[in-house]
Amino acid sequence: MADQKTLLAIGAHFDDCVYGVPGVMLKAVAKNYRVVQLILIGDYSNWPPTKGREEAFRKSVISIAHNFGVETRFLDFASHQYDTYEKTKQKVAAAVHEIKPDIALQMWEYDHHHDHTVASQLSKIALNHGGRVLNQDRFKNPRTIYHYDNGPGHTVGFEPDTFVDVTDYWNKSMEWLGRYMALQRNVDYDPTQAHGALQGKETLARYRGQTCRVKYAEALWAPRKQPVEIFN
Repeated sequence: MADQKTLLAIGAHFDDCVYGVPGVMLKAVAKNYRVVQLILIGDYSNWPPTKGREEAFRKSVISIAHNFGVETRFLDFASHQYDTYEKTKQKVAAAVHEIKPDIALQMWEYDHHHDHTVASQLSKIALNHGGRVLNQDRFKNPRTIYHYDNGPGHTVGFEPDTFVDVTDYWNKSMEWLGRYMALQRNVDYDPTQAHGALQGKETLARYRGQTCRVKYAEALWAPRKQPVEIFN
């Protein structure tokens, strides 16, 4: 659809967007947005859980997301084998240029995991300055950018200023994350088994929800502050 808006979420690993902002993505799908998750690490040959089944793993990640209404793009980086270089900046900027997001979600830069830190740096450059990276005058910068966190085990110093009520999309969010965790372990998905990642996500979402007085929420930080009409 010509007038359909696009939400882009960028993560380092296959599960970053689905841990950080699954409810936001599903809410956008429900509002008829085109939703794309861009996963920078597409080479899983050096990651023990996926060795020997890398191609099937990527295809399953794409298929599961598709079933939730979300498009998936992989780049070809490998964990701890990429950094903020000219070539990597160009690849991320080229992907953003092709996707043309109206709203973008990127990882918070300060993180214990180096892959997350680099992914955030590359995202920031591509989303804000991709036109200069590619020398492309018609580069479309998203009108709104938000940063998201990846949980207390990784994220450092995240102080959100924006909260999204995702209560209505909570069960689907947990199923999506649960299916990814089962895929990682190479087992059948069992909704009765609560993986540690799901428990952590629920704890975080309940905490964010308590902050803004809803049951479940996901939190964001906006680098560009905008006025909000408080009298509705």
